[in-house]
Amino acid sequence: MIWLLAITVWVTASAGAYLALSRDVFRCVLGLAILGGAANLVLFAAGRLGPALPAVVPLGSEALASAANPLPQALVLTAIVIGFALVCFSLALVLRLIQRTGTDDALEMRQAEPPPVDAVKPPYAGDGLDPVWPDAAAGKDGQT
Repeated sequence: MIWLLAITVWVTASAGAYLALSRDVFRCVLGLAILGGAANLVLFAAGRLGPALPAVVPLGSEALASAANPLPQALVLTAIVIGFALVCFSLALVLRLIQRTGTDDALEMRQAEPPPVDAVKPPYAGDGLDPVWPDAAAGKDGQT
């Protein structure tokens, strides 16, 4: 059971990281949501996975050694609610950003930054500091 959960966490975290590193802003938000789900799985695994006695201790008896820990379950439930609200808010912002700029590519959105003459907004560094991407016509090894 623990190996199945470990593989599930690994697949979920790697899929979330892959999506979060995308240039597409919508995929980036979904990747961060999936990474949050992987973190919830890790928190849930911190509790007991197998069957356990309930965490209720009868009056006058000692604490149960094999009882389930309710704290990780409460933390996961709270994290799910907060994560869902954050993802909904982020998706609303991303959809508005895509509607306003007309693109969902992060590099194209970078070109929409204000010029450096504005005293309030942060300046755009210019074309000299943009990342250099290989030519589409270049081969696999980067040579033409």
